Amino acid sequence: MFVKSRLITALAASAAMALVPSIALAQRQPQPTPEQRIDRLERQVQQMQRQVFPKGRPADTAGFADDPAATQSSVVTLDQRLDALEKQMADLVRSSEDNGNRLRSLETSVGQIKSDADQRISAIEQRMAEAAAPPPAAAEPAPEPAAPAGKTKSPPAKTPPAKTPPAKKTAEASPPAEGGPTAATAEATPVSDPGEDAYSQGFHQWEAGQYDQAISTLKAFTQTYPNHRRISYANNLIGRALLDKGDARGAAQALLSNYRTNPSGERAQDSLYYLGQALMKLGQPSQACKAYAELDAVYGAKVRPDLKKLEADAKAQAQCS
Repeated sequence: MFVKSRLITALAASAAMALVPSIALAQRQPQPTPEQRIDRLERQVQQMQRQVFPKGRPADTAGFADDPAATQSSVVTLDQRLDALEKQMADLVRSSEDNGNRLRSLETSVGQIKSDADQRISAIEQRMAEAAAPPPAAAEPAPEPAAPAGKTKSPPAKTPPAKTPPAKKTAEASPPAEGGPTAATAEATPVSDPGEDAYSQGFHQWEAGQYDQAISTLKAFTQTYPNHRRISYANNLIGRALLDKGDARGAAQALLSNYRTNPSGERAQDSLYYLGQALMKLGQPSQACKAYAELDAVYGAKVRPDLKKLEADAKAQAQCS
Protein backbone atom coordinates (compact mmCIF):
# COMPACT_ATOMS: atom_id res chain seq x y z
CA MET A 1 0.00 0.00 0.00
CA PHE A 2 2.84 2.28 0.91
CA VAL A 3 4.54 1.44 -2.41
CA LYS A 4 1.41 2.21 -4.36
CA SER A 5 1.07 5.57 -2.64
CA ARG A 6 4.65 6.50 -3.43
CA LEU A 7 4.10 5.49 -7.10
CA ILE A 8 1.09 7.78 -7.43
CA THR A 9 3.00 10.63 -5.85
CA ALA A 10 5.87 10.17 -8.28
CA LEU A 11 3.57 10.15 -11.29
CA ALA A 12 1.85 13.33 -10.13
CA ALA A 13 5.20 15.01 -9.64
CA SER A 14 6.29 13.98 -13.14
CA ALA A 15 3.07 15.32 -14.68
CA ALA A 16 3.48 18.58 -12.79
CA MET A 17 7.03 18.94 -14.01
CA ALA A 18 5.87 18.23 -17.62
CA LEU A 19 3.09 20.88 -17.44
CA VAL A 20 5.35 23.62 -16.08
CA PRO A 21 7.35 24.09 -19.37
CA SER A 22 4.13 24.02 -21.44
CA ILE A 23 2.54 26.73 -19.30
CA ALA A 24 5.69 28.74 -19.35
CA LEU A 25 5.94 28.32 -23.15
CA ALA A 26 2.30 29.40 -23.56
CA GLN A 27 2.93 32.44 -21.40
CA ARG A 28 6.05 33.33 -23.42
CA GLN A 29 4.22 32.92 -26.93
CA PRO A 30 2.84 36.33 -28.21
CA GLN A 31 -0.87 36.81 -28.93
CA PRO A 32 -1.91 36.66 -32.66
CA THR A 33 -2.23 40.02 -34.44
CA PRO A 34 -5.54 41.15 -36.08
CA GLU A 35 -4.11 40.39 -39.53
CA GLN A 36 -3.31 36.84 -38.46
CA ARG A 37 -6.76 36.41 -37.04
CA ILE A 38 -8.30 37.74 -40.30
CA ASP A 39 -6.15 35.35 -42.36
CA ARG A 40 -7.28 32.45 -40.17
CA LEU A 41 -10.92 33.50 -40.61
CA GLU A 42 -10.50 33.80 -44.41
CA ARG A 43 -9.04 30.28 -44.59
CA GLN A 44 -11.95 28.99 -42.56
CA VAL A 45 -14.46 30.81 -44.83
CA GLN A 46 -12.76 29.39 -47.93
CA GLN A 47 -13.04 25.90 -46.47
CA MET A 48 -16.74 26.47 -45.82
CA GLN A 49 -17.23 27.86 -49.37
CA ARG A 50 -15.67 24.75 -50.87
CA GLN A 51 -18.23 22.71 -48.98
CA VAL A 52 -21.22 24.97 -49.76
CA PHE A 53 -20.25 25.68 -53.40
CA PRO A 54 -18.61 22.49 -54.64
CA LYS A 55 -18.79 23.64 -58.30
CA GLY A 56 -16.68 26.73 -57.82
CA ARG A 57 -16.18 29.86 -55.82
CA PRO A 58 -19.20 32.27 -55.86
CA ALA A 59 -19.07 35.84 -57.12
CA ASP A 60 -18.14 38.74 -54.86
CA THR A 61 -21.80 39.66 -54.44
CA ALA A 62 -22.65 36.30 -52.84
CA GLY A 63 -24.25 36.85 -49.49
CA PHE A 64 -25.34 40.43 -50.28
CA ALA A 65 -28.41 39.61 -52.40
CA ASP A 66 -31.37 37.36 -51.96
CA ASP A 67 -30.51 35.36 -55.10
CA PRO A 68 -27.09 33.82 -55.73
CA ALA A 69 -24.96 35.71 -58.23
CA ALA A 70 -24.65 34.65 -61.89
CA THR A 71 -27.99 32.83 -61.99
CA GLN A 72 -30.04 32.43 -65.17
CA SER A 73 -32.71 34.85 -63.95
CA SER A 74 -30.13 37.56 -63.20
CA VAL A 75 -28.64 37.18 -66.69
CA VAL A 76 -32.12 37.50 -68.27
CA THR A 77 -32.82 40.56 -66.14
CA LEU A 78 -29.58 42.18 -67.27
CA ASP A 79 -30.39 41.42 -70.92
CA GLN A 80 -33.82 42.98 -70.54
CA ARG A 81 -32.38 46.10 -68.95
CA LEU A 82 -29.80 46.39 -71.72
CA ASP A 83 -32.53 46.01 -74.36
CA ALA A 84 -34.57 48.73 -72.66
CA LEU A 85 -31.55 51.05 -72.59
CA GLU A 86 -30.84 50.41 -76.28
CA LYS A 87 -34.47 51.13 -77.15
CA GLN A 88 -34.40 54.36 -75.19
CA MET A 89 -31.20 55.40 -76.94
CA ALA A 90 -32.76 54.63 -80.33
CA ASP A 91 -35.83 56.70 -79.40
CA LEU A 92 -33.62 59.59 -78.34
CA VAL A 93 -31.64 59.44 -81.60
CA ARG A 94 -34.85 59.30 -83.64
CA SER A 95 -36.33 62.24 -81.72
CA SER A 96 -33.12 64.20 -82.26
CA GLU A 97 -33.26 63.54 -86.01
CA ASP A 98 -36.95 64.54 -86.16
CA ASN A 99 -36.21 67.74 -84.29
CA GLY A 100 -33.34 68.46 -86.67
CA ASN A 101 -35.61 67.96 -89.70
CA ARG A 102 -38.27 70.21 -88.19
CA LEU A 103 -35.67 72.87 -87.44
CA ARG A 104 -34.42 72.75 -91.02
CA SER A 105 -38.02 73.04 -92.29
CA LEU A 106 -38.61 76.03 -90.03
CA GLU A 107 -35.41 77.67 -91.24
CA THR A 108 -36.49 77.13 -94.85
CA SER A 109 -39.95 78.59 -94.14
CA VAL A 110 -38.48 81.58 -92.35
CA GLY A 111 -36.09 82.15 -95.25
CA GLN A 112 -38.97 82.00 -97.73
CA ILE A 113 -41.02 84.43 -95.64
CA LYS A 114 -38.05 86.78 -95.42
CA SER A 115 -37.50 86.57 -99.17
CA ASP A 116 -41.19 87.34 -99.85
CA ALA A 117 -41.11 90.23 -97.40
CA ASP A 118 -37.99 91.62 -99.06
CA GLN A 119 -39.67 91.45 -102.46
CA ARG A 120 -42.76 93.23 -101.16
CA ILE A 121 -40.69 95.91 -99.44
CA SER A 122 -38.67 96.39 -102.63
CA ALA A 123 -41.89 96.76 -104.63
CA ILE A 124 -43.23 99.33 -102.15
CA GLU A 125 -39.95 101.27 -102.16
CA GLN A 126 -39.89 101.24 -105.95
CA ARG A 127 -43.44 102.58 -106.13
CA MET A 128 -42.66 105.25 -103.54
CA ALA A 129 -39.61 106.27 -105.55
CA GLU A 130 -41.72 106.42 -108.71
CA ALA A 131 -44.31 108.52 -106.90
CA ALA A 132 -41.64 110.91 -105.59
CA ALA A 133 -40.00 111.28 -109.02
CA PRO A 134 -41.25 114.13 -111.27
CA PRO A 135 -43.86 113.04 -113.84
CA PRO A 136 -42.54 112.36 -117.35
CA ALA A 137 -43.26 114.67 -120.18
CA ALA A 138 -45.38 112.08 -121.97
CA ALA A 139 -48.28 110.31 -120.27
CA GLU A 140 -48.51 106.50 -120.23
CA PRO A 141 -50.16 105.18 -123.40
CA ALA A 142 -53.50 103.48 -123.25
CA PRO A 143 -53.65 99.66 -123.35
CA GLU A 144 -55.50 99.70 -126.62
CA PRO A 145 -53.50 100.15 -129.83
CA ALA A 146 -52.16 103.56 -130.67
CA ALA A 147 -54.49 105.44 -132.93
CA PRO A 148 -53.35 106.50 -136.42
CA ALA A 149 -51.31 109.66 -136.64
CA GLY A 150 -54.19 111.66 -138.04
CA LYS A 151 -56.42 110.92 -135.05
CA THR A 152 -54.06 111.53 -132.16
CA LYS A 153 -54.92 115.18 -131.58
CA SER A 154 -57.72 114.28 -129.12
CA PRO A 155 -58.26 111.25 -126.84
CA PRO A 156 -60.48 108.66 -128.50
CA ALA A 157 -63.48 107.55 -126.45
CA LYS A 158 -63.67 103.77 -126.84
CA THR A 159 -67.11 102.26 -126.33
CA PRO A 160 -67.43 98.51 -125.68
CA PRO A 161 -69.53 96.41 -128.03
CA ALA A 162 -73.23 96.19 -127.24
CA LYS A 163 -73.04 92.54 -126.18
CA THR A 164 -70.43 93.21 -123.50
CA PRO A 165 -71.53 94.78 -120.14
CA PRO A 166 -69.87 98.19 -119.84
CA ALA A 167 -68.90 97.68 -116.20
CA LYS A 168 -66.96 94.59 -117.16
CA LYS A 169 -64.88 96.04 -119.97
CA THR A 170 -64.29 99.61 -118.91
CA ALA A 171 -62.05 98.53 -116.04
CA GLU A 172 -59.41 97.52 -118.57
CA ALA A 173 -60.13 99.90 -121.45
CA SER A 174 -61.25 103.20 -119.94
CA PRO A 175 -58.78 106.10 -120.21
CA PRO A 176 -58.61 106.78 -116.40
CA ALA A 177 -57.51 103.19 -115.77
CA GLU A 178 -54.84 103.26 -118.43
CA GLY A 179 -53.66 106.84 -118.38
CA GLY A 180 -55.48 108.04 -121.52
CA PRO A 181 -53.73 108.72 -124.82
CA THR A 182 -52.50 112.22 -125.56
CA ALA A 183 -50.85 113.91 -128.49
CA ALA A 184 -47.47 113.59 -126.81
CA THR A 185 -48.07 109.86 -126.29
CA ALA A 186 -48.94 109.33 -129.90
CA GLU A 187 -45.82 111.10 -130.98
CA ALA A 188 -43.70 109.01 -128.55
CA THR A 189 -45.23 105.69 -129.66
CA PRO A 190 -44.36 104.70 -133.22
CA VAL A 191 -47.37 103.66 -135.29
CA SER A 192 -45.41 100.73 -136.70
CA ASP A 193 -44.61 99.15 -133.29
CA PRO A 194 -45.31 95.44 -133.97
CA GLY A 195 -45.49 94.60 -130.26
CA GLU A 196 -48.11 97.29 -129.68
CA ASP A 197 -50.08 96.02 -132.66
CA ALA A 198 -49.93 92.43 -131.37
CA TYR A 199 -51.17 93.44 -127.92
CA SER A 200 -53.91 95.63 -129.46
CA GLN A 201 -55.14 92.71 -131.51
CA GLY A 202 -55.50 90.54 -128.41
CA PHE A 203 -57.16 93.39 -126.52
CA HIS A 204 -59.79 93.91 -129.23
CA GLN A 205 -60.45 90.16 -129.41
CA TRP A 206 -61.05 90.09 -125.64
CA GLU A 207 -63.21 93.19 -125.92
CA ALA A 208 -65.32 91.48 -128.60
CA GLY A 209 -65.79 88.40 -126.43
CA GLN A 210 -63.47 86.19 -128.50
CA TYR A 211 -61.71 84.88 -125.43
CA ASP A 212 -59.94 81.84 -126.91
CA GLN A 213 -58.51 83.90 -129.79
CA ALA A 214 -57.53 86.67 -127.38
CA ILE A 215 -55.70 84.23 -125.09
CA SER A 216 -53.77 82.73 -128.01
CA THR A 217 -52.86 86.16 -129.38
CA LEU A 218 -51.76 87.50 -126.00
CA LYS A 219 -49.70 84.40 -125.18
CA ALA A 220 -47.95 84.71 -128.52
CA PHE A 221 -47.30 88.36 -127.71
CA THR A 222 -45.71 87.53 -124.31
CA GLN A 223 -43.46 84.90 -125.92
CA THR A 224 -42.39 87.14 -128.80
CA TYR A 225 -41.98 90.35 -126.79
CA PRO A 226 -41.10 89.30 -123.21
CA ASN A 227 -39.60 92.74 -122.41
CA HIS A 228 -42.32 94.86 -123.96
CA ARG A 229 -43.89 97.57 -121.81
CA ARG A 230 -47.30 95.90 -122.29
CA ILE A 231 -46.19 92.56 -120.79
CA SER A 232 -47.97 93.21 -117.47
CA TYR A 233 -51.11 94.28 -119.34
CA ALA A 234 -51.02 91.16 -121.52
CA ASN A 235 -50.57 88.67 -118.69
CA ASN A 236 -53.33 90.34 -116.69
CA LEU A 237 -55.64 90.29 -119.71
CA ILE A 238 -54.95 86.57 -120.25
CA GLY A 239 -56.19 85.92 -116.72
CA ARG A 240 -59.25 88.06 -117.24
CA ALA A 241 -60.05 86.30 -120.51
CA LEU A 242 -59.83 82.93 -118.77
CA LEU A 243 -62.12 84.23 -116.03
CA ASP A 244 -64.60 85.59 -118.55
CA LYS A 245 -64.76 82.28 -120.41
CA GLY A 246 -65.48 80.40 -117.15
CA ASP A 247 -62.06 78.89 -116.39
CA ALA A 248 -61.75 80.31 -112.88
CA ARG A 249 -58.93 77.98 -111.82
CA GLY A 250 -56.81 78.76 -114.88
CA ALA A 251 -57.53 82.45 -114.39
CA ALA A 252 -56.39 82.30 -110.75
CA GLN A 253 -53.12 80.67 -111.77
CA ALA A 254 -52.46 83.19 -114.55
CA LEU A 255 -53.32 86.22 -112.39
CA LEU A 256 -51.27 85.01 -109.43
CA SER A 257 -48.31 84.34 -111.74
CA ASN A 258 -48.52 87.85 -113.19
CA TYR A 259 -48.48 89.38 -109.70
CA ARG A 260 -45.65 87.24 -108.37
CA THR A 261 -43.35 87.45 -111.38
CA ASN A 262 -43.79 91.21 -111.86
CA PRO A 263 -45.17 92.82 -108.66
CA SER A 264 -44.09 96.26 -109.86
CA GLY A 265 -45.90 95.84 -113.18
CA GLU A 266 -48.63 98.31 -114.06
CA ARG A 267 -51.33 95.66 -113.94
CA ALA A 268 -50.07 93.69 -110.92
CA GLN A 269 -52.63 95.27 -108.60
CA ASP A 270 -55.39 94.48 -111.13
CA SER A 271 -54.23 90.87 -111.13
CA LEU A 272 -54.61 90.72 -107.33
CA TYR A 273 -58.15 92.09 -107.54
CA TYR A 274 -59.24 89.70 -110.29
CA LEU A 275 -57.48 86.86 -108.45
CA GLY A 276 -59.96 87.51 -105.66
CA GLN A 277 -62.78 87.39 -108.21
CA ALA A 278 -61.53 84.05 -109.54
CA LEU A 279 -61.32 82.64 -106.00
CA MET A 280 -64.91 83.72 -105.38
CA LYS A 281 -65.91 81.81 -108.52
CA LEU A 282 -64.14 78.78 -107.03
CA GLY A 283 -66.12 79.14 -103.81
CA GLN A 284 -63.19 80.28 -101.67
CA PRO A 285 -64.22 83.62 -100.14
CA SER A 286 -61.63 83.42 -97.35
CA GLN A 287 -58.82 83.10 -99.92
CA ALA A 288 -60.35 85.97 -101.89
CA CYS A 289 -60.19 88.13 -98.76
CA LYS A 290 -56.50 87.28 -98.46
CA ALA A 291 -55.94 88.48 -102.04
CA TYR A 292 -57.72 91.77 -101.27
CA ALA A 293 -55.69 92.16 -98.08
CA GLU A 294 -52.51 91.58 -100.09
CA LEU A 295 -53.62 94.30 -102.52
CA ASP A 296 -54.06 96.80 -99.67
CA ALA A 297 -50.84 95.78 -97.89
CA VAL A 298 -48.57 95.99 -100.94
CA TYR A 299 -50.04 98.91 -102.88
CA GLY A 300 -52.08 100.83 -100.29
CA ALA A 301 -52.75 104.39 -101.46
CA LYS A 302 -51.33 103.58 -104.90
CA VAL A 303 -54.42 101.57 -105.83
CA ARG A 304 -56.35 103.41 -108.54
CA PRO A 305 -59.66 104.93 -107.42
CA ASP A 306 -61.75 102.89 -109.84
CA LEU A 307 -60.07 99.67 -108.70
CA LYS A 308 -60.43 100.74 -105.06
CA LYS A 309 -64.19 101.07 -105.51
CA LEU A 310 -64.42 97.66 -107.16
CA GLU A 311 -62.35 96.18 -104.31
CA ALA A 312 -64.68 97.66 -101.69
CA ASP A 313 -67.71 96.04 -103.35
CA ALA A 314 -65.82 92.75 -103.69
CA LYS A 315 -64.89 92.76 -100.00
CA ALA A 316 -68.51 93.29 -99.06
CA GLN A 317 -69.55 90.42 -101.33
CA ALA A 318 -66.92 88.10 -99.77
CA GLN A 319 -67.83 89.33 -96.27
CA CYS A 320 -64.22 90.13 -95.45
CA SER A 321 -63.67 91.24 -91.87
